Amino acid sequence: MYEGVVQDLIDELTRLPGIGPRGAQRIAFHLLQTDPADVQRLTEVLTIVKDKVRFCETCFNVAESEQCRICLDPERDGTQICVVEDSKDVNAIERTHEFKGRYHVLGGAISPIDGIGPDDLRITELVKRLSDGRIGELIVATNPNLTGEATASYLNRLVSPMGLKVSRLASGLPVGGDLEYADEVTLGRAFEGRRLMHA
Repeated sequence: MYEGVVQDLIDELTRLPGIGPRGAQRIAFHLLQTDPADVQRLTEVLTIVKDKVRFCETCFNVAESEQCRICLDPERDGTQICVVEDSKDVNAIERTHEFKGRYHVLGGAISPIDGIGPDDLRITELVKRLSDGRIGELIVATNPNLTGEATASYLNRLVSPMGLKVSRLASGLPVGGDLEYADEVTLGRAFEGRRLMHA
């Protein structure tokens, strides 16, 4: 334990996702040794981000105005919506340059163990978007884990009566992975999504 503000900084950094006590300590001491101008720039950027960044009123992706750049893009296919759990998932899909439709960010996944049900997510807003009749396909891109699968199943049951095409991103074993380390959900999805091999 350190004294005073140094420990306060370490404690605050530990509250960030993915940063444990040792990582927080390394970051804190890096900041202490960094040029004050660099620390000031970091402080200013954090303040600006908190002031300017919000969630898109249509898809709930991060945005600096009422709508995100994807919702404002007239070149995007308005008949497809890809449902993801978080904004970082939008970024991951965008890096592939494969999807040209629009998104809907749920803000998490259904997880009864954590007390997260459908009403805690942006599912009502999704249904409202789907009800206008312009959407032809809903692509469910929730994570391939138990909560993501539960969310995908729930969405499929919810929107199937609307007559929409509902698809799920293919998932399975990663390239370079070993079968012995794959969890049951991943291995099961790999079997479901198997393809014929051609000579």
